Amino acid sequence: MSAPSVSSRVKTYLLDLQYRIVTALEALDGKPFLTDAWQRPEGGGGIARVLEEGLVFERGGVNFSHVTGNNLPPSAAASRPELAGRNWEAMGVSLVLHPRNPYAPTAHMNVRFFIATEAGKEDVWWFGGGMDLTPYYGFEEDAIHFHQTCKQSLANYDDEYSDLYAEFKKWCDDYFYLKHRKEARGVGGIFFDDFNRLDLVQSFAMMQSVGNHFIDAYLPLVAKRKDMPYGEAERDFQAYRRGRYVEFNLVFDRGTLFGLQSGGRTESILMSMPPIVKWRYDWKPQAGSAEAKLYTDFLIAREWL
Repeated sequence: MSAPSVSSRVKTYLLDLQYRIVTALEALDGKPFLTDAWQRPEGGGGIARVLEEGLVFERGGVNFSHVTGNNLPPSAAASRPELAGRNWEAMGVSLVLHPRNPYAPTAHMNVRFFIATEAGKEDVWWFGGGMDLTPYYGFEEDAIHFHQTCKQSLANYDDEYSDLYAEFKKWCDDYFYLKHRKEARGVGGIFFDDFNRLDLVQSFAMMQSVGNHFIDAYLPLVAKRKDMPYGEAERDFQAYRRGRYVEFNLVFDRGTLFGLQSGGRTESILMSMPPIVKWRYDWKPQAGSAEAKLYTDFLIAREWL
């Protein structure tokens, strides 16, 4: 299977993945996601599926995009100068889900494919993606379940020389780290980029496995936590910690930067932002509190399995 021919297969898979995830989320929430299709003047477009003020999710989006061009944006060209001037194609599904209940964690998942072509030269392609979990109140069994499912998604693609879960977990821990705060965004998961170590067929299959495992990794956690009683203090802490989510996405996230620099649809790109956020000056949680436990027991480099 050649790289150009795989593009249509990847697109078909991604649209189906978006549909399956939205269907599962609507069943859990009870409210429908709106559909907003958009076109990019420079080439391509996408479909945003968004829920606001749901019964379970305060805000959530599951977006598909497929964009093309002939000049890479700076966020991509900086690390791959040899791709300058090539025609390129990028597609993916990206989601962020912000539950209303502070005991239910926020989740992010993304799977994507990129290819750059030039006449007379070999095609350059890779896959990327992953999923990560951001709790506000930590539950060990939730983190273990999430990481166990991440590990299962990669189990068929290891060989005697590699442990993709261990590799991608470390990559995730390193990537979703707020350097200016010196703290992790959440309890991690898996993250990979520029992946073409396997052949094209196997690399595509691995990406599909990651995407297909998201529902099992995340929805049981929300179902378990969505009806737990909470008060204003828990909502206040949730809003404070959501500020870290905003800081990471606007300062460090490659997907956000790529989308904005490549002329993507701003509304779709920024749907990852939580709806209610607070910042406080030099705030510290009370010692021994559930809020303090998030920092001491969960937002640390830790092996969950």
